[in-house]
Amino acid sequence: MPTRREVSQHLCTAMLTSAAVASPVAAAADESKQRFLLIGLCGSENPTRANFPFAWAAALQEAGHEVRIELAGDATVLMRTVVAANITPVGWPPLSQAIAKVIEHKIPIFV
Repeated sequence: MPTRREVSQHLCTAMLTSAAVASPVAAAADESKQRFLLIGLCGSENPTRANFPFAWAAALQEAGHEVRIELAGDATVLMRTVVAANITPVGWPPLSQAIAKVIEHKIPIFV
């Protein structure tokens, strides 16, 4: 009959082995999710560059990352509904659609 010490050593070894197998998987899942802070500085004077933080934020959120947007300088006027509705970047959908997607994903915007 095994002693109490032998049983406890066997259980500890089994627990350590299962934890070692599970931890790399959990660590890989944490490493694949990154945190991004996108800073917008361009306003209505450059519609294409003004659109980038919103388009990128939506794409990164859909990829499973944590995203935040910060607007400073000329970019702060983009939060006005009238301004956002009248900006159409070159080669991109209107800014109002990009902002709607950011709001849909519940990405925080700091002004």
